[in-house]
Amino acid sequence: MREPHIVVCMKVVPKAEEIQVDPETLLLKREGARSEINPPDMNALEVALRLKDARGAHVTVLSMGPPFFEPILRMALAMGADDLHLLSDRAFAGADTLATTYTLARGIEKLGDVGLILCGEESADGATGQVPAGIAAWLDLPQVTLINSLEFEKGLRALRARREIGGGYTIQRVHLPAVVSIKTAANEPRFMDFRRKPWAMEQAEVVVWDRASIDADPAYIGLRGSPTVVVGLREAESRERRQERLDGPPEQIAHQLAEILRPLLTE
Repeated sequence: MREPHIVVCMKVVPKAEEIQVDPETLLLKREGARSEINPPDMNALEVALRLKDARGAHVTVLSMGPPFFEPILRMALAMGADDLHLLSDRAFAGADTLATTYTLARGIEKLGDVGLILCGEESADGATGQVPAGIAAWLDLPQVTLINSLEFEKGLRALRARREIGGGYTIQRVHLPAVVSIKTAANEPRFMDFRRKPWAMEQAEVVVWDRASIDADPAYIGLRGSPTVVVGLREAESRERRQERLDGPPEQIAHQLAEILRPLLTE
């Protein structure tokens, strides 16, 4: 039986502590900020690689962004992914989640014969959690969300997905092809395979597709295809935590603490 084709959608994001917004355009400023693969997408890649290890699969990484994303994304090849496709065109710039998911869906259709699409649950910069659902909607595929682990059923025509919940877990079954979002920190992503690193970082071909390559409708991509409009920007008020030091023997400190908390608990 032919091995399944898994696509992992990955995003390069600025490090969370270095994110800035341009006050004029109200868009994220990448200049001066270090970039990394979105952490939840690394969890999604690890799930794909575990499926590959267990049953065999071809793992493709698909991303959208400028050319400088390429060397960052090559880490996924060093970890075990088989190939990397980058959707890169100035026409894609400024996309909100609707335009982004349309563009990614067109890329997935271009790849063809995809059995499973994996995404991290959300991005570290936008944190909308809309991309997995958006891709499923554009491709008219079933989806399961916030999953911790996956396994192929016999015959490779369906998946069993495990989702942790308070006090236990649920098992969901989904027929392929399907879209699955992986919960943040669902696993520990593996290190790079240093035997693959020379090939991954220097020799492996990265396929770059522009708008024409995926036959994307200009009305659905970039700023033009993005109905979301940022109309304002303000900094949230910072509330400093109250601090108070209690001194004395343990019994006295306990009594003082009880007196401080009593009115707060009775309000």
